[in-house]
Amino acid sequence: MNEASPKNRSIVTDVIIIGAGPVGLFAVFELGLLDMKVHLVDILDKPGGQCAELYPEKPIYDIPGFPVISGQELTDNLMDQIKPFEPTFHLGQMAEKCEKLDSGNWQITTDEGTVLEAPVLVIAAGGGSFVPKKPSIPGLDDYEGTSVFYAVRKMDKFKGKNILIAGGGDSALDWTLNLQPLANSLSLIHRRDDFRAAPDSVNKMRALVSEGKMNLHIADIKGLNGSGGQLESMTVQKKGEEPYEIDCDTLLAFYGLTMKLGPIANFGLNLHENLIPVDTEKFETDTQGIFAIGDINHYPGKLKLILSGFHESALMAQQAFRIVYPDKKLRFQYTTSSSSLQEKLGVSDKAA
Repeated sequence: MNEASPKNRSIVTDVIIIGAGPVGLFAVFELGLLDMKVHLVDILDKPGGQCAELYPEKPIYDIPGFPVISGQELTDNLMDQIKPFEPTFHLGQMAEKCEKLDSGNWQITTDEGTVLEAPVLVIAAGGGSFVPKKPSIPGLDDYEGTSVFYAVRKMDKFKGKNILIAGGGDSALDWTLNLQPLANSLSLIHRRDDFRAAPDSVNKMRALVSEGKMNLHIADIKGLNGSGGQLESMTVQKKGEEPYEIDCDTLLAFYGLTMKLGPIANFGLNLHENLIPVDTEKFETDTQGIFAIGDINHYPGKLKLILSGFHESALMAQQAFRIVYPDKKLRFQYTTSSSSLQEKLGVSDKAA
């Protein structure tokens, strides 16, 4: 459910989650099992975080129970898993302000004027907001979204295109290999003949070049040529040589990402190198009622893995219950044997 709340009027819920990536989504499941309602805020226009935004079709190999799964498939599965708990999403919004109310609740205000209130706040914002690094090319903005892109969301969109991929890291090489079979023509450009990507990917790219199936340019991009937002060619230049043009109608620029913590840095939390320290019992910050899970947190031995964030979500939910329901006794139950949990999940009939 995606909802824009009335301006300047608080929507009261049990838990507010900042970040709708895989860890934030799984937290909805763990909280839902314990009867807590959740509202999520995310700067992206869809759930899934980096998995959906940066590598929706890229395979992930370390999700338990799935030998291989794409970022979008993982997102879709998590969305199906949390359907019984009917979370509310506030997408395309940034959590801009955090305040402690006299009631003891936390109030979050977004840049769109959405106001949320809850006794528990969970920060699952990954590394913050990831913004692509853009090349310094005059007029680049005029082509963005039509023929200049910084991520591949659907490969079919690039079928039959004349593509120029810029960059020398894993993303540039991965998409070079993945899109080459679909493209009408494909060229890779990098400022030096030395790549930061996996050696196997580099070797496969060079093999395609030697077979005449793609082109490699060791050069810098100097200009874009086209009109109405549509590229026709790129002006490039090799060191010490005259500029020349490469015909292309699509530029995919993979110069990496820059991480911005954004307004979370002003929430009054202690930070460690732009990460939020937590304990490893509850994954609570040093501020009671505020938790941090996933890549945004820091503790000794932290591993930045999705599966680690899932574990952190489960322990966070146990403590959140004690805050949301201070007068209730917490009973630990297994979904495999608890009829009440199975009823919440809508699988009680199947289990019987």
